Amino acid sequence: MVSDELPCPEEELPVNVPYHVAIIMDGNGRWAQSRGLPRQAGHEAGTENLRRIIRACVEFGVKVLTIYAFSTENWGRPRWEIRALLHILENVIDKELNELYAEGVQLRHLGELDRLPAGLQRKVRRAIERTQHNDRLIVNVAFNYGGRDEIVRAVQHIVAEGVPANEITEDLISSHLYTAGLPDPDLIIRTSGEQRISNFLIWQGAYSEHFYTPVLWPDFDREEFRKALVAFGVRERRFGTLEPHRN
Repeated sequence: MVSDELPCPEEELPVNVPYHVAIIMDGNGRWAQSRGLPRQAGHEAGTENLRRIIRACVEFGVKVLTIYAFSTENWGRPRWEIRALLHILENVIDKELNELYAEGVQLRHLGELDRLPAGLQRKVRRAIERTQHNDRLIVNVAFNYGGRDEIVRAVQHIVAEGVPANEITEDLISSHLYTAGLPDPDLIIRTSGEQRISNFLIWQGAYSEHFYTPVLWPDFDREEFRKALVAFGVRERRFGTLEPHRN
């Protein structure tokens, strides 16, 4: 899965590469519609594109990639589309796990597995367990995930632990989120031209840089990803202060 191709001599390479990149993979349906194809074909093309982006993350030195694959709100979509998305997730695990493992990718899941079919839940857990010691690239798959739901669950767990209200801090809440132990995303990318975060990493993304592109997700290839990283590299991050911060 990892490319050995060298960049073109005239290609501008990213500087100050973000450690953690999160992507809202939007536009699969419109991509399919523009080609006279069913929506499922768009989702399948989007899944194939993920190979290229994982490869590009390794090439450019990104250490954590978080992808928004299925939100808690997506259960309101037509049942046939939900079944297709669940099938695609299962198919990816069946076909790609060995290669992902061999390339040093560690898989993690953000969200709750309880609404997934029992067999698919087992496959997700096995994939996480098998890759848990890999450290070349962490790939967080947000499936059945919602940012507000994540915060509510974190607070519920803290209350259940009996923590006094005056001892609840930002760090404590962060430690109860699905991303506990990982740095917040430096860069959040959304494809397809929409400019909103859609309940994605709303706690973790408080100071993330955003990059919006009209390119539909299946067409968001290595070159488009490089452009996003280059754009990030020239931004000054201040985190509410007057002094710029560099990674």
